[in-house]
Amino acid sequence: MAMPVTEAAHRIASQALTWLHTQREHGALPPDTTAELAEPDTVYKPLGETALAASLVLREGVAGSAELRLARELLDFSWKQLGGGAMLHERLLRYPMMTDPLETYAHFARCDYRHEALDRLLAHTTSLRSARAAEMLQNRRLAVANAARISGFDQGGLATDWAALSRATWLGACPEPWLIDWMTAYCMTHTVFHLTDWGRLPSGLPGDVAQYLARWLPAWIDIWAEIGEWDLVAELLIVSNCLPEPRRDPAEWERLAALQHEDGLMPRDGHPVGDDPAERFAAHHHTTVVAAVAGTLAVSRALGVRS
Repeated sequence: MAMPVTEAAHRIASQALTWLHTQREHGALPPDTTAELAEPDTVYKPLGETALAASLVLREGVAGSAELRLARELLDFSWKQLGGGAMLHERLLRYPMMTDPLETYAHFARCDYRHEALDRLLAHTTSLRSARAAEMLQNRRLAVANAARISGFDQGGLATDWAALSRATWLGACPEPWLIDWMTAYCMTHTVFHLTDWGRLPSGLPGDVAQYLARWLPAWIDIWAEIGEWDLVAELLIVSNCLPEPRRDPAEWERLAALQHEDGLMPRDGHPVGDDPAERFAAHHHTTVVAAVAGTLAVSRALGVRS
């Protein structure tokens, strides 16, 4: 059953990466952008998400030479937009309790893009008790811990207690699966992403949590597919490939492949997709990033890149 999944996943990832590359200028920062970033989710977050997808394509190394070139060019583009890390450094200087500079930097550090001054500053800020005491959702705490792990800032005296962090989340309690809602589902997927570093460390999931996910993922995927929440369905497929024993259901992947537009865009939900390029980017960029990651990890796991 692995071949149909591999073929569909490769096609999804390749087309999604092509769309991200073709549309990358829609994610460029406005000329007057500063480190203040009053609306980071609209002018800044897309760059980080593009870098995430590109960095995972390069990390896994299962794409073709053309896709690897596109991924490297997307990382170069995003890094240049951020001033080679200078904007992240300035933002952290201005707002030392903000976590987004570290989280964004991690996608670049994964592929050896470094900024010396930012490295020095992060080495200091991540060593502070304040970094561990900041008020945030538990899955967000995992996000920061994983970003520090990726970037090499988890070697100080404040070691991360991954077991405690995992048990503090909704998923860590293995709760009643029928009481999951839309936002909880997104928190759950990100708990998995960060515990496993996006599939690199499947053993990062506690055994009972992995079994719980293997049992209930099919039902959750069916539920959100039935109402056309394709962004969440694609995230759940990433979760499937973060398990110690990844799930491979060809029907799930064929359904997602059938939804993808010819240009590579992956629709966010069941609503019509407009024609305006800027609106298409704003509405569907995130889902296309998710599709690129999901397809990449599915191919990698099918080929046995991750044990």
